[in-house]
Amino acid sequence: MTATLLRAVSAALEDELADAVELRHLLHAHPDLSGDEARTADRVVDALGGSEVYEVAATGRLIPIGGCAGPVVAVRAELDALPIIEDTGAPFAATVGAMHACGHDVHLAALVALARAVRRVGTPVPLLAVLQPREETRPSGALDLVREEAFTRLDVRAVIGAHLQPALPAGCVSATPGAVNASFDEVVLRMRGRGGHGAYPHLNRDPVLALMHALVAAHQIVAVRTDPMQSVVFTVGHLDAPGTANVIPDAATARGALRALREADRTMLHREVGRAVHAAAEVFGCQCQLEIHDGQPAVVNDERLAVATRRWLDLAGFVTDRAFRSCGSDDFAYYAAVAPSLMMFVGVGDGDTTAGLHSPRFLPPDSTVRDVARSMLAGYLAGVGGLG
Repeated sequence: MTATLLRAVSAALEDELADAVELRHLLHAHPDLSGDEARTADRVVDALGGSEVYEVAATGRLIPIGGCAGPVVAVRAELDALPIIEDTGAPFAATVGAMHACGHDVHLAALVALARAVRRVGTPVPLLAVLQPREETRPSGALDLVREEAFTRLDVRAVIGAHLQPALPAGCVSATPGAVNASFDEVVLRMRGRGGHGAYPHLNRDPVLALMHALVAAHQIVAVRTDPMQSVVFTVGHLDAPGTANVIPDAATARGALRALREADRTMLHREVGRAVHAAAEVFGCQCQLEIHDGQPAVVNDERLAVATRRWLDLAGFVTDRAFRSCGSDDFAYYAAVAPSLMMFVGVGDGDTTAGLHSPRFLPPDSTVRDVARSMLAGYLAGVGGLG
């Protein structure tokens, strides 16, 4: 394969961008939450104009571009929005209490532009457009999708994804081999003691105090039991201890998350955090119930696919980052179990003024539709080249 195909598809893609941007505005203005994405899926399917459409994972869709009799390269985009009230002031802002605050509207529009361009030019290997539901919640849409008969019967040789990333500057794309997103496991810690009057702490078993010590102990496990050169994170996002200032409650609860790039660290954290929080509970005479709900594993990029994609990104004129990793999580991780996979990060940052992902003010410019589409093209061509 030569750069001829890149130039041909790139030229066709440029012709598709105006319609893709219009689609992006439509999707952004009418977001659907996880598990309720049928309207979004129908809008994208209409824009793609594919004759073959397979419903998967309830609200997901598979659209083969160029047939599906032989090997295919899959390119994935996410359908769901977040339960965030938008605060961007854009003329196409959502007004329904939900928002595309993670760039999924851009990813979908970019996939449509790429798929239509591939259909116009024709390529030796079909493209499988994967419209995936429930990326932002559980149960995972990706995990359900890869188990669907409509997907498993296809000869999928590579799966490509691209995600906007404000931590990278505009014009930069990361295609890093190895782990690039962390695993994610939800933690629920319930501490039960014996409540009473705050003036007589010696007569009580304070679950709030025990909970605070347990959380500090869990953070210390991260600090002293993991390699400081490896990324491991424990965060607490919710605390609940009903009562008033002068009343010690009977129980207190914390909810948080454990993240790790290495599966060995993930396994260790499950074990050692459990030991630490139960020890803290015992010191304060309380009972501890710890629940760790397994989420998705780390996203691990295929090395050969990453290296090959960087060559195409260079030809396309991008600055390529070769080291970026994030402790964010993504159920794209599940595709690696069925085929070599690659998650790219497409820069959208412009310094400190860029609102971050999941912010009510996150509004990447329309130019990012082009950047994501061209990045997806680079990954797709790398997948096609790997079949030669």
